[in-house]
Amino acid sequence: MRIVLLTIAALLAPIWASAENLDVIQFKLKEGCTLANYVTLKNDFNAQWGKSHGYIAEIASPLASNDLGSLYWIGRTASAEAFGKAWDIWRNELTDPTSVASRLEGRFEKCSIDESRRSYDVY
Repeated sequence: MRIVLLTIAALLAPIWASAENLDVIQFKLKEGCTLANYVTLKNDFNAQWGKSHGYIAEIASPLASNDLGSLYWIGRTASAEAFGKAWDIWRNELTDPTSVASRLEGRFEKCSIDESRRSYDVY
């Protein structure tokens, strides 16, 4: 039995090790903020902070859904570990009001309201 379990674990290890991570934030735009405004903000995030921390974001706008009023921030990192490192850096930078993260966060807060956040391993 031990050999079978070890064999299964050895076969699955490369799959687990190769999983990308998705950071999915469901949000709504505040009045006066358009999708075009938010896409510009996302592009600024990628250029000013995300790429240098291994995190790239895109926005998903539903064409068919039970909730056509929400949009989705889809953040990608190489792994859950990479996401955790980026998240720690982001949170730490928020304590400095002059940091890139703080300036971006202020723009996010003016433009959107987060409704939920989920994280996924992607194989």
